[in-house]
Amino acid sequence: MAAVGPDHPMRVTVSQPTRRSSFTPCSRRGSYRRRMTKLLPALAAAAAALLAACTSDTDTPAGPKPRCDPELDAALAAWADAGFSGSVALAAGGEPVCEAGYGAADRASGRPNTADTVFAIGSVTKTFTAAAIFDLADQGLLAPDDRVGDLLPELGGPVRDATLLQLMLHTSGLNGAAGADHEPLSRDDALAAIGATEPAFAPGTGYLYTNAGYTLLALVVEEIAGTSYREHATTRILSGLPSAGFWDGSPGAVGERAIGYLDDGSTGESGDFAGPHWALDGNGGLAMSMPDLAAWTHALFTGGVVSAESTAAIAAPVVDLGDGAAETPGWVARDASAYGEPFLAAAGGGGDVGHDTMVVWIPSGERVIAVASNGGDVSGEELMAAIGPALVAGDPIPAPDAPGGTFDPEAAAAIVGDYRLDTGGTYRVTHDDGLRLAALGADAVEALFPPRDEAAADAVRTHERAVADLLAGETATGREELAALEDEFGPIDGAEPAGTVLAEGELRTYVTLATGDGPLLSWYALDDKGGVAAVEVGAEPPALTLVPDGDGFRPADPAGTGPDVTVTFTGDDLTVAGPDGATTARRN
Repeated sequence: MAAVGPDHPMRVTVSQPTRRSSFTPCSRRGSYRRRMTKLLPALAAAAAALLAACTSDTDTPAGPKPRCDPELDAALAAWADAGFSGSVALAAGGEPVCEAGYGAADRASGRPNTADTVFAIGSVTKTFTAAAIFDLADQGLLAPDDRVGDLLPELGGPVRDATLLQLMLHTSGLNGAAGADHEPLSRDDALAAIGATEPAFAPGTGYLYTNAGYTLLALVVEEIAGTSYREHATTRILSGLPSAGFWDGSPGAVGERAIGYLDDGSTGESGDFAGPHWALDGNGGLAMSMPDLAAWTHALFTGGVVSAESTAAIAAPVVDLGDGAAETPGWVARDASAYGEPFLAAAGGGGDVGHDTMVVWIPSGERVIAVASNGGDVSGEELMAAIGPALVAGDPIPAPDAPGGTFDPEAAAAIVGDYRLDTGGTYRVTHDDGLRLAALGADAVEALFPPRDEAAADAVRTHERAVADLLAGETATGREELAALEDEFGPIDGAEPAGTVLAEGELRTYVTLATGDGPLLSWYALDDKGGVAAVEVGAEPPALTLVPDGDGFRPADPAGTGPDVTVTFTGDDLTVAGPDGATTARRN
């Protein structure tokens, strides 16, 4: 990572900077759901290793779309067999090295993912919006140090004093998003919502990842460019990318799209949301193929999108996030301390589309990797986390963690049912396409999803206290959330804790809301300032898919990121054994 000193013209000093967490931008699905998308810097680091296995002189079959090196292709295919479904594109020196698809773009029809399959890129959209701001700066129409309130006179609230650079670096003090992803949000309503947001800190004095800042940046583009944000993005920033466009609305991405699959197996938003789209524009609305994302990334960092001066500003680390990571406009820069090569990365996932996208730029050799997944047991980021360290070290690529045996479906009938703990919680065992174990109640969840260490346990306790404060109305955000809940579900008479899990890189604390229509299971993920980063009201209980392991079962966990537990069945008893001991429940 390049050194940044006090004389750096774009340096930002923050008090008590926080690492970007993995909370994933607001969207809604089912009765009530909002999500947030974040970069996972530690997981993104592993992606840099994938390019180490590919070089520009790799022998590939003839044709316009070169496949991966055979050994790498075989390794990725094994991961596809274990649950990775998506596309991979690698390039070096601006030339494609490896472009391939794995798994199904549509499970119902069997249509496969290919190199050209289109994916929603989520928060990677922010890299394009930052480029759009610098493009306007290159034209002399604005400057990164301009106050956003001077460019958007209708904007109210303390955020008026934030600069465009602070918005790009997540140091503006904004907290959260302007609205739920797939609910209509007009320009005026977006400005009003953001202006009314209570800041987490004064501009330039802290760090907090937020979607709302990039919504404002897109509004600035529309105000200054003399055309719509979407038109400017398409004609100036996405020019030359055949597939690139918006997931929802016009101009839309071109090409066959991957259907996204959510945690419960249902399909995600298909791209037919009519809008207006200001909840996503600027922060999460773009879509394209992975070869196009890789080509654009190379163009961006080699002067093909903005000027050399603006390219340097985009690549320059500014806000120290710790552990060798630093925020840049739209990206996170990583130094060489962990993997031997400095690089920049951006990622987007979660939400209600069901896609997970990551792109990495490695200046050495002008190498790019772009990966997207559309559901399954292994996301793109999880895949890179699993195989990256071995690739960097020159070791064989690890195979996915495969089940240790087979399970007779007829034997499932002997164990399906509800098992109750003496402390009140319940485990529910079902068998459809696989053996599933769901946990209901804080005691059941804690045993099935134990924290991996004391630091993780402390984080869980802190998060649970924050969620309790939120739903008790102890904060302004909590009072707003309670008002939103009561507007949709009527009076809320309490929130019973129901356990915390780590899922998709975020802590989710479950609660049972007491409504006039009965109990409603929900989960919340909060950011470091207590803001609602993600929520699902009317959620299914947390559950694991189990696979045979000796005389018992363990979670299906190809990437090795899940809970460290084993499950055994003896007569009418179900026992969950974890790092802190065993818990037994008896079938009702």
